[in-house]
Parts: sequence; structure tokens; C-alpha cells
Amino acid sequence: YLMSVSRYMLPFLHERLLTVVRYPHGAAGESFYQKNCPDYAPDYIETHHYEGIDYIVCNQLESLIWLGNQLAFEFHVPFQTIHSEKPSEIVFDLDPPSRKEFHLSVTAALMIKETCDRLQLTTFVKTSGNKGLQIYIPLPENQFSYDDTRRFTELVASYLVEQEPEHFTIERLKKNRGHKLYVDYIQHAKGKTIIAPYSVRGNNEALVATPLNWEEVTESLSPEQFPITVIEKRLTQKTCPFQSYLTAKKTQPFQAVIDGLNAKGL
Repeated sequence: YLMSVSRYMLPFLHERLLTVVRYPHGAAGESFYQKNCPDYAPDYIETHHYEGIDYIVCNQLESLIWLGNQLAFEFHVPFQTIHSEKPSEIVFDLDPPSRKEFHLSVTAALMIKETCDRLQLTTFVKTSGNKGLQIYIPLPENQFSYDDTRRFTELVASYLVEQEPEHFTIERLKKNRGHKLYVDYIQHAKGKTIIAPYSVRGNNEALVATPLNWEEVTESLSPEQFPITVIEKRLTQKTCPFQSYLTAKKTQPFQAVIDGLNAKGL
């Protein structure tokens, strides 16, 4: 599987500090997070020392396959590369209380897309591989700070809650959310991570964090449609929905959004 998706997955791991979740006894067994590169890693494994940790940087197929052989199911990456303290993208994590409320993710995703369309921002969407959706807004490299992006994400999240207060919340404590979808904009910050596109998750169904075309985001969508067993065929039948991602980074008019926020004193 990793070999077949590597051309689509590696660009989102490139030059990023990698955190993996390893399942040495399979999905039903105990798992653990790994940040430090183990001493027994082969010489071709690239690393980057950051805040006392020797992180693996997975830039090549050999590294990806080695990690797969270590039973690393999940690949989590930060929002910036090793060359910058500034975010390479904005990501909204839409987190319903369970898969039964996945339809709330669809509603929230379409509302965010509509808002971004009005601002002429290019957006991409993927499943989380668990119970929600994640909306990506690629940014030009090394131009905008996390303070810049927080102003925007907080405004969008607050707008969603204002429009649909019975369905959406920005309440951080799970016990206080009830059956509402959590619009997680706080997760988009320095030091935080997100599941990489095409990473398998360590759930029983082996669901994949799957890039989608926006026309697929409908009421009939569900995370269960994208287990590991269907992804290779899906990529042979249609192009990767994130294929224009890197191009969008270069042309994204996010400065106009920041200028608009500044003009309104937000």
C-alpha cells in the first residue's frame, strides 16, 4: 500500500518532522507514539534535531517503506517544514462526537468552502480516517505567521457557531460539547500535528485519511467508504484530488484576507 501511494503521500511528508504511531501487535494491540529516531535505524533514514528530539524526516520511498516495516500505521506531521517557523497551510479539523454525526462534518465543510470561495481562497478536503473531515488552505511558504492564521481561523470557526449554534461548537472540553461538532481551529498551531494525506489509521477498519473531490462531499459521504483496500483502485480510476495543491500554494491570495482583517480592526 505504501509503495502504491508514495508518489501522492511523500510530498506531504517532505521536510517535515514526523511523528508516527506504531502498532507492533496490529490494530487490536497496544500502540505507541514515536518521535525520536531509534538507534537501530539504517543510515539512509534522514533526521532533524529539534527541541531535543531527533525526528525522522521522510523524504524518500526507502524511508517510508522502512517505517511501514516497523508497523508505523499513522503518519502525523506539523503544519510547517523544518526550514520555517511559519505555517505552510491552514487546516480546519472538523470533529463530530462520533461517526453517527459525520453529516455535521459535511455541513461544516461546505460552509467553510463557501466562505473561502467568497474570499477567492482555494481549499482542499480530506477525511480524517476516523470520524470527521479536514479542510486545507495551502499557503505560500514562509510568509504568514501563526498569529495571522489564528485571526482567520478563529473568525471562521466563530462564524460557523454563530450560524448553526445547535450543531457546532468551539468548546474545548468534550464533556461540554454534547452532540455538537467541534470546529477545531486551536489545533492549527506551532508544535501541533495533523494526520498526513493517505495515512492509514489504527482503527479496526484500517480507514485512510483520504483526499476528496469537493463534489464527493455530500450527505451520502461516510468515512467507512475509504478503507485501505479501496485506495489503490481509487487512484487508478481518478487523479488525486490534491494534485494541484502545490500550485495553489503559490497563487493563494491570503494576503488580501489579512489586509481585510487589518482594515476592519480584527
